[in-house]
Amino acid sequence: DWKFKSAYWRPARTMSALLNFQSFLVCIILFICSSTYLRVQLPSYITRQKEGLAALVYKGSVIGTRLSPYVSLCCFVMGIMVLLF
Repeated sequence: DWKFKSAYWRPARTMSALLNFQSFLVCIILFICSSTYLRVQLPSYITRQKEGLAALVYKGSVIGTRLSPYVSLCCFVMGIMVLLF
C-alpha cells in the first residue's frame, strides 16, 4: 500500500468536462458568452478574416449576438441545473 495513493487517486466517477454531457453544455455556453463579451471589448481583434482561435471566437460571438435571448435562457437554465444537481 502506497501512502501517497489517496492524495493522487481520483474516484472512477469523476469525468472530464468533455465526457459529461451537462458539463460539456456548460463549457459551450460559457465559451459563447465569453466570446461575445470579447468581441464587444476588442472589436478590431475579433474579425472574420482571422484564422485559428480568433476565427473560433468570432464564430462563437456571432452565435452569441444572433441568438442572444436563447443563449441567455440557456445560461439561466444551466446555472439552475448546476446549483441543484
